[in-house]
Amino acid sequence: MDSIRFKPEPMFTPRTQNPALAAALTLAAAAFAAGTTLLAKALGTGALGPEMHALQISQGRFLFALIAIGAVTAALRPRLTRPHLRLHVARSGLGWGGVSLMFAAAAFIPLSDATAISFLNPVFAMMLAIPLLGETVGRVRWSAAGIALVGAAVLTRPGGAVVELGALLALGAALMLGAEVILIKRLSGRENPLQILLVNNAIGLVIATAAAALVWQWPTAPQWAALAGIGLLMAGAQACFVNAMARADASFVAPFFYAALVFAALYDALVFGVIPDAVSVTGAAIILCGAGLLAWREARLRRGPPPVRPSQPM
Repeated sequence: MDSIRFKPEPMFTPRTQNPALAAALTLAAAAFAAGTTLLAKALGTGALGPEMHALQISQGRFLFALIAIGAVTAALRPRLTRPHLRLHVARSGLGWGGVSLMFAAAAFIPLSDATAISFLNPVFAMMLAIPLLGETVGRVRWSAAGIALVGAAVLTRPGGAVVELGALLALGAALMLGAEVILIKRLSGRENPLQILLVNNAIGLVIATAAAALVWQWPTAPQWAALAGIGLLMAGAQACFVNAMARADASFVAPFFYAALVFAALYDALVFGVIPDAVSVTGAAIILCGAGLLAWREARLRRGPPPVRPSQPM
């Protein structure tokens, strides 16, 4: 399976660079991603009927995302290759675990807190890249990671048992999703991006269904609608983000996704009346500083050192 190489299809040819469109697509992805957490909170707190377990919410996410991505695949008919199943299973397992923990966390803590902690994904991915990919990490990136982790420590609010549990669940989600990033990097050079999404959601649905069987209950009509919304919003977020990355540099696109924190806080205030307090704002600001510094350093590393100018004669 390692010998298979992906032959680019016309739909994946490089797009014309369009930073304005990339920014708009990334903001849309951020709004969609925050929307999934909002709906998960509504389901997990009983706002739409009996409280729904995070494992069943996760199953709905994979089910409806697979339906959406499958429909797109059927319409576009991209060339598919033999998937690297071991990598896909590992990646899907981590993704399912991360999503399930994040949905569980949303029922305990403000959406802004859960979203801010999710921005630790690249920090954990950087740390895991050292043993798994053999990458070397310098002082600036370690400093960025340390700053972000301090922000996460603030959001755990030592002494508040219920909120602390939610923050720890979100930290676990960030860790698992950070590990997933490592496997996505290994898959991205092997297979068609749409195939990766299709296989990931298919395997994720199998895992999620097996886990949800232990707690499954028949959803009410509003709950079915919310589950469908989670899957469709997640598929839309992925599509918008992938297309944004194709139209601008990652260093330009990434900061716009931090708007998910604003959308999450706005949704939480409008729907549940939850206003971020000083601890939430402080912790989120510290995490954003660390994540922003890490994104800046990664962009510098991708560009490489500046060219050395020849010395001018005196």
